[in-house]
Amino acid sequence: MILEVKNLSTSFYTRNGIYKAVKNISFSVAKGKTLGIVGESGSGKSVSQYSYLGLIPTPPGKIENGQAMFQGIDLLKLSQKQLQKYRGSKISIIFQDPMTCLNPYLKISTQLIEPLLIHKNMSKKQALILAEKSLEEVGISDYKKRLHAYPHEFSGGMRQRVMIAMALITEPELLIADEPTTALDVTVQAQILELINELQKKKETAVVFITHDLGVISNVADDVAVMYAGEIVEQASAKNLFTNPSHPYTKALLKSIPANHQAGEKLFSISGLPPDLSKEIIGCSFTPRTSHKTPCNNKASWVEIDSNHWVMKCPQCFELGI
Repeated sequence: MILEVKNLSTSFYTRNGIYKAVKNISFSVAKGKTLGIVGESGSGKSVSQYSYLGLIPTPPGKIENGQAMFQGIDLLKLSQKQLQKYRGSKISIIFQDPMTCLNPYLKISTQLIEPLLIHKNMSKKQALILAEKSLEEVGISDYKKRLHAYPHEFSGGMRQRVMIAMALITEPELLIADEPTTALDVTVQAQILELINELQKKKETAVVFITHDLGVISNVADDVAVMYAGEIVEQASAKNLFTNPSHPYTKALLKSIPANHQAGEKLFSISGLPPDLSKEIIGCSFTPRTSHKTPCNNKASWVEIDSNHWVMKCPQCFELGI
């Protein structure tokens, strides 16, 4: 395993209360493998990854407990200065909002070559050659000219490609892809996924792939963790999860895929809203959104229903078939 996260909890202390964004989650990813993380907005997917990279603003954010072992080093025990040796070099991240992540005052070339100058000790000339190649790989036409343009001269999808090029340019050992293909059309999406796949084969890069798109996850992930209300509620291999989903939330997500409906059929949507994370949740957090509206007051726990297939459930929900 290149990354092992154990019992990670992250909270945000605000005037309106303490929001427990991530609650005691554990996961791991091996070299050359992809872990897919899926769930609704606000389920804690991105926060769970930003936490061990030191990207949570403190305050109001606070890492309550946990361990994040990367190549034998606990990232949660490192200072910001120490983490800078890993971020952008051994660990890269593709952020989901390129408009706020690219500096509008700097040319694309300046931002692309920065990690190469800092982490790879390249000359500016060498870095620019590699930067041109990286833009070509992510499908940007006239890349030699566009390399010296400013972010505002690119469309949203083009900026997303620049972010992907920036994350891949140092050939990291761990890549965190935070909804990397959201702003891209289907053709370019396939191209980017193939590019990430090639990097995995070349460098045995481990990938944590965050997305809402279960179709993408089914094609790229080796293992999948389903998050809801700050917790991982189901974790299994991609094959087991899609053929034998057990948690009601996982079943609902799969049921809501448009491709699973007949033409003209009304699309399925999950009723209700996610719970308020500033309030204590007792029992199964998803039960109020199922057909069994009666609140579950039993303490939910991990149950292994198959080899390496874990589900967060309680005895009452098992009896009801939830």
